Amino acid sequence: MMAKEIVPVQDHRTQEQWMRLPWSIYKDDANWIPHLKQDVAKVFDPTKNKLLKEGKAMRWILVDQGRVIGRIAAFINPRTAHTEKQPTGGMGFFECVNDHAAAGLLLDTARDWLRAAGMEAMDGPINLGDRNMFWGLLIKNFTSPPTYGTNYNPPYYQDLLERYGFRIYFNQYYYRRSATTPVQPIFHRKYNQMANDPSFRMYDAQGLSMERIADDFRTVYNDAWVDHDNHKPMEAAAALKIVKAMKPVMDPRLIIFIRHNDRPVAMYIGLPELNEIFKHVNGDLNWWGKLKFLWHKYNSTAKTMTGIVFGVAKEYQGKGLEGALIVFAEEHIVNKKLYQDTVLNWIGDFNPRMIKVCENLGAENYRTLATYRYLFDRSRPFERHPIIEKK
Repeated sequence: MMAKEIVPVQDHRTQEQWMRLPWSIYKDDANWIPHLKQDVAKVFDPTKNKLLKEGKAMRWILVDQGRVIGRIAAFINPRTAHTEKQPTGGMGFFECVNDHAAAGLLLDTARDWLRAAGMEAMDGPINLGDRNMFWGLLIKNFTSPPTYGTNYNPPYYQDLLERYGFRIYFNQYYYRRSATTPVQPIFHRKYNQMANDPSFRMYDAQGLSMERIADDFRTVYNDAWVDHDNHKPMEAAAALKIVKAMKPVMDPRLIIFIRHNDRPVAMYIGLPELNEIFKHVNGDLNWWGKLKFLWHKYNSTAKTMTGIVFGVAKEYQGKGLEGALIVFAEEHIVNKKLYQDTVLNWIGDFNPRMIKVCENLGAENYRTLATYRYLFDRSRPFERHPIIEKK
């Protein structure tokens, strides 16, 4: 009998084996929608992921008698690795059969590689990039298909990680509300007040240039996330890159801003739920996948709108602007029966202000993922992510 063997991803063959493993793990799961192979490949491409200029990443597969039964990646994000109490790396893209020994081999490999690079902890499953993609472990609701970019996994993954020693660093709450359910009257009153106040203006992105959308987005983002850990102001070039990346799938009616005088102070950035389209391309946006995507896009297959960014400048928080954004969407999108449901991706349990906003809007916490942390020094006290308090 051959022992299980950890094999580093070093050539085209092992890259393909690493990429294709999920099709084996989820072959009997009707809810699974694969991540696009092109999206995943970008994470590990130094020409497309600028974090690899100073950061590091490594991948491995686990082979048992010639069959790939697991995979993992480990990485060091140069922007965040040294912002914690201990240097902290990441592990992600974890997939494994239901075998604690196999999972232990994969996790030991990631831990040892990170430790050799000077790390003292690892978070996971996370991404070498932004938190809106490939982030967290599903721990609640295994019966609904995942939204685009959201991790999905079998229930037994939670046991594999927790038995290894991972503990929840923070929970990631996903909220859903029916687009056809009217918001509370108090939000309509706030909307009407603002609509009648010439110092406020509400508008969507129809007719706006990419540069204008990016500038408004960046302004609100920098003002709204100022209290978050490791927050760094977004630069104009970065904002424009994000907006241009959204352009092929953008519905400008789902991008809504509020300005007060000459400054944008609130925003709702939504997209059609792409997995309602990508479930038809089987994880590959090749030429055939692109044709399928275009067909479904222009035939309005997506009936869910996914809120990917929902923010209000710090000094305007708690003043009803969140509700006014939803009422605007209700009057300009919902009443035209363009979409049926709204999903808000994702809100950390460390952000009680935004959780309260979702609850006030009548949204349901329908899905939970978790970001775990593993301290290499097992005697060190574990601390959860600090709560964002109003200042």
